[in-house]
Amino acid sequence: MAQPIAGTNTAIITATNTEALSQEKARLLTGEVIVAISSLQEGVTGVEGHIYISAPPKKVWEVITDYNNHKNFVPNVIDSGIISDNGVEKVMFEKGKSHMFIFSREVYTKLKVWGEHLSRLYFQQIAGDFQVYQGEWILVDYPQGGGTFLTYKAEVKPDFYAPQFAVKNVQHRDCPLMMLAMKKQAESTNSKALMSVKE
Repeated sequence: MAQPIAGTNTAIITATNTEALSQEKARLLTGEVIVAISSLQEGVTGVEGHIYISAPPKKVWEVITDYNNHKNFVPNVIDSGIISDNGVEKVMFEKGKSHMFIFSREVYTKLKVWGEHLSRLYFQQIAGDFQVYQGEWILVDYPQGGGTFLTYKAEVKPDFYAPQFAVKNVQHRDCPLMMLAMKKQAESTNSKALMSVKE
């Protein structure tokens, strides 16, 4: 994964009218969640998810970065919060429950997160239960529909024994649930904001 430059500048990515919507984006506009899982080198699993959210990038960004509240709306997250914030990058933690077959296991990760405000958010584990856990969120503004195309990319390898096929199955199950939770939360907060403006 290419190393991004840390920063907090706002740089909204926009899908313009002159762009022909890709077949993938057309599917996303119908409400579909698209997830792709891949096998990378050294037992690392690649995860990529796409969804369309009927809320502007500002609202989607607020939900993704609402680390203290993830435990209240993201499936399988049982605790979460910000540890530190130096103005350029944050350090946050999440404790979750991973289900494999008939077994479940609590997993902990401490992440540094940084990015380009309203467009890209990068994350990388600095301590926890993974050998590899890093990736990014990408937000693309779609002003024609008043919404956002959201992409999630991650590279994952647990630091405990788990067959790669099992890790892939878990990611294939959990990634769409996580993205649908982000969608529901962002659309809900956006609707409440629009209602308050009308009042």
